Amino acid sequence: MDDAERERGPWHRNLIVLWFCTFVAGMAFSEIMPFLSLFVSQLGDFNKQQVTFYSGLAYAADYAIAAISAPLWGIIADKKGRKIMLLRASLGMAIAMGLMGFVTSVWQLVALRALQGVFAGFISNAQALVASQAPRKYSGHALSTLITGAVSGQLFGPVIGGVLAQLFSIRNTFFITAGLLMVAFLLSLVFVQEHFKPVEHHRQPGESRNPLAAFKNPTLIIMMLCSTMIVQMGNASIAPIISLYVKQLMHNVGPITVVAGIIAALPGISNIIAAPRLGKYGDQHGSGRVLLFGYIFAVVMYFPQGLVSSVVILGFLRFAIGISDGALFPEIQTMLTKNTPVHLTSTIFSYNQSFQAIGNMVGAFAGGVIAGIFDYNSVFILTAVVLLINLLLILWLVPGIWKNNRQAVQ
Repeated sequence: MDDAERERGPWHRNLIVLWFCTFVAGMAFSEIMPFLSLFVSQLGDFNKQQVTFYSGLAYAADYAIAAISAPLWGIIADKKGRKIMLLRASLGMAIAMGLMGFVTSVWQLVALRALQGVFAGFISNAQALVASQAPRKYSGHALSTLITGAVSGQLFGPVIGGVLAQLFSIRNTFFITAGLLMVAFLLSLVFVQEHFKPVEHHRQPGESRNPLAAFKNPTLIIMMLCSTMIVQMGNASIAPIISLYVKQLMHNVGPITVVAGIIAALPGISNIIAAPRLGKYGDQHGSGRVLLFGYIFAVVMYFPQGLVSSVVILGFLRFAIGISDGALFPEIQTMLTKNTPVHLTSTIFSYNQSFQAIGNMVGAFAGGVIAGIFDYNSVFILTAVVLLINLLLILWLVPGIWKNNRQAVQ
C-alpha cells in the first residue's frame, strides 16, 4: 500500500486493539516466572540443584524453540497474511498454557513450554501488521506505542501472576491465563482488519538467490538484528541477579523482596513513558538519531550501576535504563521497517523475534555465570562494554546511520 491507502486504512483501530492484545501476550509470557521454580518443585521429589536445573530448562525451552520456528512463521506470514498468524499464535499459546495446568511431571511441563515456543510470534506479527499498515511518517510512533503494550504486560505480568497464584493456586493461574489469551484471539478475529495482498516477487534471470540481495543495505539489516540480540542479552543478563544485588546493597536487612520488585519494575515504567515520545521524535528528526542516543544513554547508565553503594541510586539508574530501551527496541524495528521490502516485512520481524529469543537465552545464562565467577556488579559493567562495542560496530559498518530518517525502501 502507498501512504494514501495506509491513511484510509484501519491502521489506527488495529493499533489500539493490538496494543491490548500484545499486553495480554506479554503478560502471559512473564506472569508464570515468579512461581515457575515453585511449580517445578511440586512436580517431583527434587533437591535444590535439580529444581534449579529443571526450572532453567523449562524457562529456556520456550525461547529455544521460538528462535527456530519464528523465521518459518514469518515467511508464511508474508505469503498468507499477518492476521492469520495472530490467530495461530494466540490460539496455540492458549491451548499450550491451558494444558500446563494439567501436567503431572516436569518433562510434560518442559514439552508444553517448547510447544508454546512453536506457537510464539504474536507480538512480532502484530508489529509486522502495524508496520505494513501505518503511514510511513507515523511508523516510528506507531511501533513505539505498540511495543509499550508488550512491555506493560511483561512489567505487570509477574505481579498479576503472583496475585493469581496466591488467590487461585498455580494450576488455576494457567487456566486463567489461557482464558485471557483466548480473549486476545477473539479480539484479533473480530476487530483486526487486514486486506492482505501478497506482494509478488519473481526472481529475475541472473538474480542472486541470496535472501539478503533483496535489501538495499543488507549490512544495516544484519547489524539491526544483531543489535536486537545484544540489547536483549543486556536486559536478560540483569534479570537473574537483580534481586541478589539488591540484597547485597541492603546488607540483607529490610524488605528486600519488595524493594527488588520495585527495582525490577522501574525500567518498564520509564519505557512506557518514553517510547512513544522517542518514536514520534524519530519520525520527525530521524530514527538513527534516536538509536544513537539510546546506545550512548544506555552505556552511560549501565556503567555506574556496577559501582553504586546505594539501592536508591540503583533504582534511579534502572529507571533510566527503561528510557534507553524505549529508544533502542522501537527504533531498531523502525529502521528494519524503513529498510525492508514490503514483501519481506513479516519475515524480517520474525527474524528479529528469533534474535531476541537468542538474546534472552544467552543473556540469562551469561549473567548467572559472570556473577558466579566475579560478582554481581561485573554484570552491569560488562553489559555497558558490550553495548559500547555494539555501537562502535554500527558506526563503523553502517556509516551515516544517524542521518537515516524517513526514507523507506520502495
